[in-house]
Amino acid sequence: MTFTPHTLETAPAASVPAMQQVAKKFGAVPRAVALQAESPALLTGFLAGSAAVERTSLPPLAREVVILTVAARNGCGICLRIHGATLASLGGSAHLEALTNRTALSDPALEEARLFTERLLGTSGDLPDPAVRSFLAAGFTREHALDIVFTVGIYTMSTLANRLVGA
Repeated sequence: MTFTPHTLETAPAASVPAMQQVAKKFGAVPRAVALQAESPALLTGFLAGSAAVERTSLPPLAREVVILTVAARNGCGICLRIHGATLASLGGSAHLEALTNRTALSDPALEEARLFTERLLGTSGDLPDPAVRSFLAAGFTREHALDIVFTVGIYTMSTLANRLVGA
């Protein structure tokens, strides 16, 4: 199925305010946003969700590790590029290759965040107690665990939508 990138003139009316907000922030409407604009619910939901992810208790590097773990698992190239740049801006560029290849990270706490995310996805949330204890022993909290669930949900939506529309 082919999806058409929308402009402010061709987008559904309910998507236009979100597109304008993104254009103001980035100077233009990114292709992924133009494609996702076909669904105002998806576009506005993702933008609100990703803003909420930024406000979670997760440390910024750990947050990007979670997002990149989801992106790599789901094969979302644009997500890997965008969040790889964010990771680099946070000083984590040394981890990008490992995240892209789904291999171990050199930082023990970030590796635990990556493993927790992989295990969460692989068990549909039914993690065994030793996996949760390992996560907590790495310095994370129960709030972090739930914030990872939230982040995984938002970025699973994004990665699947981006792949579907060819972003």
